[in-house]
Amino acid sequence: QMQLVESGGGLVQAGDSLRLSCAVVGHRNSDYAMGWFRQAPGKEREGVSCISRTGTSPNYADSVKGRFTISRDNAKNTVYLQMNSLKPEDTAIYHCAADTNPMYGYCSMNPWEYDSWGQGTQVTVSS
Repeated sequence: QMQLVESGGGLVQAGDSLRLSCAVVGHRNSDYAMGWFRQAPGKEREGVSCISRTGTSPNYADSVKGRFTISRDNAKNTVYLQMNSLKPEDTAIYHCAADTNPMYGYCSMNPWEYDSWGQGTQVTVSS
């Protein structure tokens, strides 16, 4: 079955950048939408960004618009989250997730829409 593996997290200073990667393993095709979610200590899980199966119509949380960019490379079975101008409030565990039954040209920011989840990667931003 599908397995998602995140990487790219780390400890950075405010204003720095990170690029998270999520490798998709065990799926025959790229017919899935992808999302990034995060959970900070003491807070509920939050949708960060998502992207449709073809890379169109990305969505972003208001808190990251203009700073984060989601993309995917279906030839590499990988989705990315480029995070620029990081702030301490971005500190969280970041999970990628796959929706294997998406509507065409659509992705959801609702975590309940997603079927498979990665193990998470820690992003810590110091002030």
